[in-house]
Amino acid sequence: MKTAAIQTFFERLQALNPSPKTELEYATPFQLLIAVMLSAQATDVGVNKATRHLFPAAPDAAAMLALGEESVRRHIASIGLFNTKAKNVIATCQILMDRYGGEVPRDRAALEALPGVGRKTANVVLNTAFGEPTIAVDTHIFRVGNRTGLAKGATPLAVEQALLKRVPEDFRRDAHHWLILHGRYTCIARQPRCPECPVRDLCAFKGKTTAEAPRQRHGIVTSPA
Repeated sequence: MKTAAIQTFFERLQALNPSPKTELEYATPFQLLIAVMLSAQATDVGVNKATRHLFPAAPDAAAMLALGEESVRRHIASIGLFNTKAKNVIATCQILMDRYGGEVPRDRAALEALPGVGRKTANVVLNTAFGEPTIAVDTHIFRVGNRTGLAKGATPLAVEQALLKRVPEDFRRDAHHWLILHGRYTCIARQPRCPECPVRDLCAFKGKTTAEAPRQRHGIVTSPA
C-alpha cells in the first residue's frame, strides 16, 4: 500500500470513529493491566463480565493481594486459563507493591518483566493508559496488516515494526484501536464484510467478498441497507 493510500486509509477510519477506545472496561492503569492480562485467549466481553465483579472487590494492587489467589481464581473462573492467570495476577500485584508503590510503571522493560505480561500487553498499556504511540499486534491486527497490504509480516513483531514505520504520525496513537476494531467487526477472519468496508478500494486482498453480510459495529448486528 502506497503512502497516499495509507493516509486515506486512516483518514476514513478516523472519520467513522474519531475517538476510538478499547472495549475492555477499566478505571485505572492497574485495572487496564489486569484486564489485558486476562484477555489472552479470551474475548473482551468475557473479561468484562468477570472484572465487573473482580474490580469492585479489588480495585488496586493492594486490594488484589489482600483478596488472594483463590478468590481471584473464583472471580475469573469463566475465563480461559484462569488458574495460570490468577497466579500471574497475584504475582504481578506483589511486584507492583514491592517495586512501584502499587502503581503501573510507564516503561516497556518493567512491564514485560511482570508475570503474564508480554510485548502485546505492554503495548496496550503503554498506548491506552499512557498515550504512547505504540501498536499492539493481536490476531485481528496481524490479519488486517497482512490482508490489506498495509503492513505485511510473518510474525506479530514484524507487523508491528512495519506499522510503526508506515502509519503516519498523526494517526499512530489511535491506530491500534482503529485496526483492532476493523479486524473484529469488518475484516473478520472468515467471510470478511468487504461490501461495507470503508477502505475496500485501498485493500490488496484478492479474496474480497461480494455478497452483502449483516453489519456489525461494536457488537451490534444490523441488516444490510
